[in-house]
Amino acid sequence: MIPVLRRYAGLLAAGLLALVVLGPLAVFAPATSALALGTLAAVAAGLAQVRAATLKARCDKLSGEVDLLSRRLLKAETAAVPPRPEAGDAALRAEVEELTVELGLLSGIVRDLTHVVGTQDSEIAALKARPEPRPEPVRAQAAPEPVSPPLPGGPGPIQPAAPIEPGPPAQPIVQEAPPAPQLVPAPRPIPPRPLPRPSAPWAESETEIVRAFEADALEIHLQPVVTLPQRKVTAYEALARLRVEGRLMEPEAFLPALERYGRTTELDRRMLQRAATVARHLARRGSETMLTYGLSPLSLFEPGLLRELARTVAEESALAGLAIALPQASWNGLDGGQRGLLLPLRGRIGFSLDRADDLRFDVAQLAGLGVGQVKVPAEMLLRPGPDRRKLSDIAIEDLAPALARAGIRLVTTGVTDEADVPDLIDLDIPYAQGAAFAAPRPVRAEVLTAPPPEAPPPPAEPEPERRPFRSVLRRAV
Repeated sequence: MIPVLRRYAGLLAAGLLALVVLGPLAVFAPATSALALGTLAAVAAGLAQVRAATLKARCDKLSGEVDLLSRRLLKAETAAVPPRPEAGDAALRAEVEELTVELGLLSGIVRDLTHVVGTQDSEIAALKARPEPRPEPVRAQAAPEPVSPPLPGGPGPIQPAAPIEPGPPAQPIVQEAPPAPQLVPAPRPIPPRPLPRPSAPWAESETEIVRAFEADALEIHLQPVVTLPQRKVTAYEALARLRVEGRLMEPEAFLPALERYGRTTELDRRMLQRAATVARHLARRGSETMLTYGLSPLSLFEPGLLRELARTVAEESALAGLAIALPQASWNGLDGGQRGLLLPLRGRIGFSLDRADDLRFDVAQLAGLGVGQVKVPAEMLLRPGPDRRKLSDIAIEDLAPALARAGIRLVTTGVTDEADVPDLIDLDIPYAQGAAFAAPRPVRAEVLTAPPPEAPPPPAEPEPERRPFRSVLRRAV
């Protein structure tokens, strides 16, 4: 800025000097006046140039300040926005996956608690609804024991029995009257004898069930799935049976007790080990028969079980014929974490939909999840009724072809009457299962005790090729 001012002052001084020198001469010489005017014009042009240079310098300075201000604004905006994580941040993905699994576990615990509380409430309501408590018929049966023929002649055995009974008022009446007539008009007669133990889950002793389960009294039974109408065995279903005090129990009887004690995952783990052994046996025989086992819905909330199964099937190709089944409600309620646990199993083992209670299947969704088999009870197909027909968007006779177009086969379960087989054939049902074809049978002990398959030996190294000494000499020459 200072050089510009100096230049401006120099031009101004030159202009004044020209006016002083050439001013008096302009009166006498016109040429001299013209020269003075030219000099003044040059001075004015110089002044204009100096002013333009000054304005340009100011504009440059203002432009620099605006540029600096814009940079500061961009820096402030960048500092206000938090940095975005990189796309390949493995640590962040691991944390998100861990949080997803934990949320799935917590939701499973809440569902389990809700189920347990609901079951206990129903049991308490059933106990309150009973007209008489169960111990009363037992006392009515035990009352005739003191009334016996040796009663008058043998007072010795009767004496210790007196303090055991709390002294009911009916005991002296029974002793004074004859035994036979008193039993009939007694206020608590014998006819209400204790009924045999029903097969309901609440009637069975949970302690005995858990004790038998801990003692490994678990058995695996197989029921075949046949084709229609040829009745050729094409698959098996692995069914769990528990032997409690010599009596064989089905899952409907012992599974609620195992759910209350948190043993369902261990049940599925043991059954999957036995099912894998049977699948290896079928693979060794060259059979392509599929083996299906129905998982408990609570096992979906145990990621360790499905991860162990994924590692096992990844190491053994012989388990390709194994399939796991889940209820229809479980397939409809899968969350993101459960889908992630089932994804490594897809393509290695089969998926099946079991225990269907609704015929409105989303065929595209099931095919996308990898489900290759759907099991429907025979009662739902043969005797649907008006209400049941409303539960299906597809006609029953078109259900099997619609599933087959998506690569899903339809299996009818619970076929107990031989007269229902022709009706199933008329509906184009390709596969069926039930007591009308074969009942579940236990697996032979030698199949379950077979040793696991040995790992194939490593390939032997090829022996060095032997050549005659003459060929070596020829190469050397």
